[in-house]
Amino acid sequence: MVLLQSNSSLETFMEPVWLSLKVTLVAGMVVVILGTLVGRYLARKSFKGLSAIETFMMLPMVLPPTVVGFFLIILFGKNSIFGKAVEWLFHQPIIFTWWAAVIASIVVAFPLMYQSAKSGFQGVDQHIEEAGRVDGASEWRILQSISIPLASRALISGAILSFARALGEFGATLMFAGNIPGKTQTIPTAIYVAIDSGNMQLAWLWVIAIVVISFIMLFFVRSRDS
Repeated sequence: MVLLQSNSSLETFMEPVWLSLKVTLVAGMVVVILGTLVGRYLARKSFKGLSAIETFMMLPMVLPPTVVGFFLIILFGKNSIFGKAVEWLFHQPIIFTWWAAVIASIVVAFPLMYQSAKSGFQGVDQHIEEAGRVDGASEWRILQSISIPLASRALISGAILSFARALGEFGATLMFAGNIPGKTQTIPTAIYVAIDSGNMQLAWLWVIAIVVISFIMLFFVRSRDS
């Protein structure tokens, strides 16, 4: 395989890589925070409608990515309340920006983090948390000092799997953020375009890059479980 030689070719290769890493980092941090907080809150809750709420949150795992992208377009389109609010705040629509890629990644990665966080917190001994409350610790203090440390194994696994899912997001991103080189083109969409245009060398390089990054993240998860 011929290596990238010119600066322009290297820039063409690196742009989707850097954008994918940026999108993954931002989306991953949001997902970890939201997934941890929601997972902790619902870990031991039992009320009417809980199953429906959890089913709704898990839907992106089973829906086709194009359906997720469709709903995002409807939700953040120019005629929607959210779309008008975003355009009023930032003086531009969010569709076809890299932030759209971030939102798409958050939606598809959140279920993984939520499920891992919920399972991890359910495994925490309630008696230890109750002891902290008896000693006068606030709920936030208990979460920081007891719940998160004891559930850390599940939280770390969920975080890495969520980052990996965000990195590989394609369908919803393509519909909602588009495929604009240097602006919204991530590695998965770049691979699609490279193959479609017959540029197999570039496609192979991007495939190798995303496989290596994903392998490292998944290997870290597996090594912690063994």
